[in-house]
Amino acid sequence: MNEPLVKTVPASSAEFFERARARLRFDVPPGLSDPNIVPPSGDPGTDRMLQIIAREQPVRPAAVLIPVVDHPQPTVLLTQRSAHLNDHAGQISFPGGKIDATDASPLDAALREAYEEVGLKPEFVDPIGYLDLYGTGFGFRILPTVARVRPGFKLTVNHSEVDDTFEVPLAFLMDPANHQVHSKEFRGMTRSYYAMPFAERYIWGATAGILRVLYERIYLS
Repeated sequence: MNEPLVKTVPASSAEFFERARARLRFDVPPGLSDPNIVPPSGDPGTDRMLQIIAREQPVRPAAVLIPVVDHPQPTVLLTQRSAHLNDHAGQISFPGGKIDATDASPLDAALREAYEEVGLKPEFVDPIGYLDLYGTGFGFRILPTVARVRPGFKLTVNHSEVDDTFEVPLAFLMDPANHQVHSKEFRGMTRSYYAMPFAERYIWGATAGILRVLYERIYLS
């Protein structure tokens, strides 16, 4: 979690999508389902935690959609998970979930989950490519799909999974000045995590971590 040498934010949606298409592909990393391959996080404490989790828990492959809405000033569509869920109740998240055996690919899983959770129809979604694999302390291996979303969609929220949806300016999320670094203990080790508070929304954990990876891939690579 080193500070970047270059600090920049997207000037326009066209610039962001051009950069994303040049940097992202649809190659599925083997670590999505192989417990012997632990996704690196860049934080020694988190890396150690993921190694321990990989030995103790089964890998849980998952896919999420990073829906970048193509407004003149682009936004990212996020959800607030329902408070009664077993995993990550009430937290800010991307549309997505576990990859089912019937899903042809992680992309298909992400599109299916986005439609099931918030009613985002696939015809509004232009997938661009996969981001880096992201591991969590619950055993999830999350493969995010970055996508351009055409404005004009209407959402239908499935309240059994999602309480609310909202959009955050991409420029805010891609500005490293808004990337707070916090720490917590895991079995006597200190691990770091990102948080990106926006208005009354507290974006943190895996969602903030994936957004940080997006920033590094698109603007620092």
